[in-house]
Parts: sequence; C-alpha cells; structure tokens
Amino acid sequence: MKLSVFSDVCLRTLMLLASRRDDLITTRDIAEQIGVPYNHVAKAVLELRNRRAIEVSRGRNGGSRITAHGLRLTVGTLLRELDPRADVVDCVSAHGVACPLLSQCALRSALRRAREAFYSELDGLRIEDLTGAATSTMLPFPVLR
Repeated sequence: MKLSVFSDVCLRTLMLLASRRDDLITTRDIAEQIGVPYNHVAKAVLELRNRRAIEVSRGRNGGSRITAHGLRLTVGTLLRELDPRADVVDCVSAHGVACPLLSQCALRSALRRAREAFYSELDGLRIEDLTGAATSTMLPFPVLR
C-alpha cells in the first residue's frame, strides 16, 4: 500500500510537531525540516488545523503546535480520513468505460479488505507513539519528489 503524498506530508508534519511539543514552528520551518515544498506543507497545516490536530497562531511570533487531540490521533484513523477513495483500483477508464471483468471480479473487494487490514494495523499506533520528544537525535526526513 502506498500513501498519497498529501498523507505523507501530514504525517511528517505531525511527527515533527509531536517531537517538539512545546515549540511554535512556522510552516516555512516545517517545510525545511521535513524536506517538502512550502506549498505542500501549507496545505497540510490547513487540513490538520481543520481536524483540530494542530493549533495555529498567526503573526510575527506565530506558528503551529500539536494539540492533545493530535497526539492521541491514531495513524489508521488519520490515513482513512485523508484518503477518501472508495477503491484501491479504478475499474472505470478515463473515458468512463467500465472494466469488462467487473461483474465477476474478486480483486476489487480483496484489495478493499487488504487496505482495511493495513489501516487496522495502524489503528493501534498514535501520533505520539511515532517519535520521542528529543529533537537533537532526530534523523532528517527523506526528501519527497
């Protein structure tokens, strides 16, 4: 199972904020520290704020901070909500033509069950479990392309 880039950026943002719980971190600083373009992080920050996972203060001394709700959020729940696709595969072409095997296909439901098993495994993992509070030993995030 591959995460969407957006889900990945949201998780990286939450992990960074969880590792520095008491700090207000600007969106620009988040982008630099996790190696993701600013506009991707800005979109993630907006989404996470709307989900009450982070609080954002504006102004010269502003920034983002993870909330208690954000720390308790399970990875499985977050990923389900960030990826609302009904199916893992597209059974309809770009031209609107359905797959001729659709009526006898067992793959679609098997992939749906596999995705749910993937999320279920992550339901036991909270954001606060993903990283420790020490930032000096934190490894750099791999760069997204």
